[in-house]
Amino acid sequence: MKTSGRHRDSPSLNHSAERGEEGGPDEAVAFIAETVAELVKLAERHRLEVLGHLLGMAQLEAEERLRTRSKHKLS
Repeated sequence: MKTSGRHRDSPSLNHSAERGEEGGPDEAVAFIAETVAELVKLAERHRLEVLGHLLGMAQLEAEERLRTRSKHKLS
């Protein structure tokens, strides 16, 4: 009987990684920063000022975490 196992190169796993479901905190923060940046643009395009502002704050926080994590790795 043949069992169906997932391989590392399977499309569903690659798609999961693109959505930030694979990897550690660094990959998650990078994914969040990138995704929130797109959402900020969308909110601004539709003049959703408060939502754009809140998303912008989330983007700044994610980018700051990326910077501080990369500084810690260098030391």
